[in-house]
Amino acid sequence: PEVMTRTNVDGTRLLMQKALEAGVERIVYTSSVCVLGCNSDGSPADEDAASTVADMISPYKKSKFLAEKVVMDMVRDEGLPAVVVNPSTPVGPGDSRPTPTGTMVLNAARDGGMFYADTGLNVAHVDDIALGHFLALENGKVGRRYILGGDNLSLKDLFAMTANITGKPGPRFKVPQVVMFSAGFAGEMLAKLGLIKNPVATMDSVRMASKKMYYSSDRAEKELGYTHRPALEAVQDAVGWFKAQHMLR
Repeated sequence: PEVMTRTNVDGTRLLMQKALEAGVERIVYTSSVCVLGCNSDGSPADEDAASTVADMISPYKKSKFLAEKVVMDMVRDEGLPAVVVNPSTPVGPGDSRPTPTGTMVLNAARDGGMFYADTGLNVAHVDDIALGHFLALENGKVGRRYILGGDNLSLKDLFAMTANITGKPGPRFKVPQVVMFSAGFAGEMLAKLGLIKNPVATMDSVRMASKKMYYSSDRAEKELGYTHRPALEAVQDAVGWFKAQHMLR
């Protein structure tokens, strides 16, 4: 957590200070939808969804929240010419690590995502998010947030969509919350004991899965000219790329 804070918070502050000193005319700062609140009724949240640092579940989310606050404070107090974009969940080609979402897509492509949690997320094609940054540079208002998102999908629907592409049977079993919390606790304990390196579930991931992280890109569409392609296309491109890289057979 300390390294993450130094990188995301202190690093952002230093970079923005240097940009001010250099007289940079326009900055697009990449934040995340993870710093925004979620609507408890599952309806899509927007850029004004309230949240506090106490709402941030993981060290990563906390660091992103604080880093965005640094930028917004500098916009207000020092005239930093920054526009903020809040990408949702990028899916598509080039996910070589892969990211946590890319891992979910890859696993669902392999086995159909047999087990799923009652949660949801906003899926956007990575290329649309990239173009959204350019649109924010050209058309964004300083000190304003813009969600760069796509389609809101339940995890079950995302797995089913992915499984259909590769001809797998698809999700069949919903995992109860009590089982998820038990798995998260066990995963963390085994990792601390050095018995496993990357637990399938952690307490942070289980807490995040208890919310439907749905978002609206209406502001970006109206003010930036942002558009997004269907989530199906993003997943198809991701699966195709995984196959081309021999990560999926």
